[in-house]
Amino acid sequence: MTHETSSSTDKNVVDLTRKHRNKAVSRTVRSTRERLQSTHSGGPALSCDVLKAYIQSVLHSAAIIPFLALLVGGIGTYVSASPTLAIWTLFTLSIHALNVLLARKAARSEITPLTLGRWTRTLILSQCAMGVCWAMFSFQSCDTCSGDTFTFYKGAVLLVVLSVTAMSNILLRRAVLFAFIPTVMALVSLSLITRDPLQIGITAMFTTAMIFFIYVTDRLYQNSLSLTSFQSEKDDLIAELEVAKSMSDEARRRAEEANMAKSRFLASMSHELRTPLNAILGFSEVMANEVLGPLNNALYKEYSGDIHRSGQHLLNLINEILDLSRIEAGKYELNESAISLLELAEDCLGMVQLRARAKNISIGHQFEPHLPQVWADEKAVRQVVLNLLSNAVKFTPQGGEIMLKVGWTAGGGQYVAIRDNGPGIPEEEIPVVLSAFGQGSIAIKSAEQGTGLGLPIVQAILSKHGGEFKLKSKLRDGTEVIAILPSSRVLQSLPAISETPAVTPRKRQFA
Repeated sequence: MTHETSSSTDKNVVDLTRKHRNKAVSRTVRSTRERLQSTHSGGPALSCDVLKAYIQSVLHSAAIIPFLALLVGGIGTYVSASPTLAIWTLFTLSIHALNVLLARKAARSEITPLTLGRWTRTLILSQCAMGVCWAMFSFQSCDTCSGDTFTFYKGAVLLVVLSVTAMSNILLRRAVLFAFIPTVMALVSLSLITRDPLQIGITAMFTTAMIFFIYVTDRLYQNSLSLTSFQSEKDDLIAELEVAKSMSDEARRRAEEANMAKSRFLASMSHELRTPLNAILGFSEVMANEVLGPLNNALYKEYSGDIHRSGQHLLNLINEILDLSRIEAGKYELNESAISLLELAEDCLGMVQLRARAKNISIGHQFEPHLPQVWADEKAVRQVVLNLLSNAVKFTPQGGEIMLKVGWTAGGGQYVAIRDNGPGIPEEEIPVVLSAFGQGSIAIKSAEQGTGLGLPIVQAILSKHGGEFKLKSKLRDGTEVIAILPSSRVLQSLPAISETPAVTPRKRQFA
């Protein structure tokens, strides 16, 4: 039962049932981009937002006009002792109450680009109705007032009302014009009827102020439109960034699950792949060496040698893939000991000499004498040097030269450098060569192709040692690779560990 559950879990590591998440995210991205494109300055969607903001502004400042009407009507009634101003106050308050109810209805309704024009015209007409009220106020008179006092009073009130109305109607275009056209017409009529110089001056002053406020409110409306547009774009961009982050998180999760599935596959297949390969290698070697007796056909012996070489090549490829998989999974552990980099380099040099002679390649060496030992994983470092030497032999043409150097670095570490006079690597292909499964154009054309994992494994092994890998190459100018171990790995540069009680637990641990 446990085995069946584990198998089911392995099969479902990559959850393909979550595709609906990607569809929902894609729909959100598309709708956000459409909104971004449609909410440019002056667009219908943006105008709807501005009109909604105006309606909220009307509701929030609903108490200003009643306060002014009551104040103006109360002072006028007290001064003139006439009931007409009281009647005017009640009429004005009624019209304002209807406007507030209309604004509340608009706030409850859904304003769309289709209903935008109708609501705009309705709200402008409501402002025009309030303008009629103030036009009626301009016709009021005071029989008990002396001189031009009441005329001054009306002019001051109309200018105050004009400024208050202009500031509260910034978000409704042409509201000031339509709201005070009736008032201007009333003042012009009074000027023509009375021909009073003071009345004419007040009319001219009010008309000039109205034109000025129309200009100012129009500019403020444009600025408000731009600010609203910027705010809307900022909100939409934030939403799109959140959606993109969600998509990135989903993609990362799926990549991690796929990587986990790959690691489990490689771990489970390592034994199954190596067991038959070992049998193939063993039996092919027995046949090639004629251990059980001579083969009657020489061609069979040649074929068995081909089988052995091909199997060995396949086993090396599998080992490289498994090594890289362990490194990526963080399960590659170092078995460190004191080793001599000089002796290790000489051993690796002897292992590739046969292949080098077959291609008539001369390998020179330059070793600094008396190099102290380093603290490292012998198998891993041997793999690094052998890999780099094998690459140099592989890509160096017939009759070429290879130089192997081992010595001190400027920082007190030790290095192994290998330089060949092969075709080199184009500079733009170096990042490709250093990536997993990456191969340059020269390697692709080569008859001895590999997996492209050699250099990534070299980098990973040196990184585990705290070292560094450098590759210098130019097309038709050869290649130089340098593997560096840090000074902390050189045993001579480290102080001896003192025998103190503090290290006693460590001795018991290794015992």
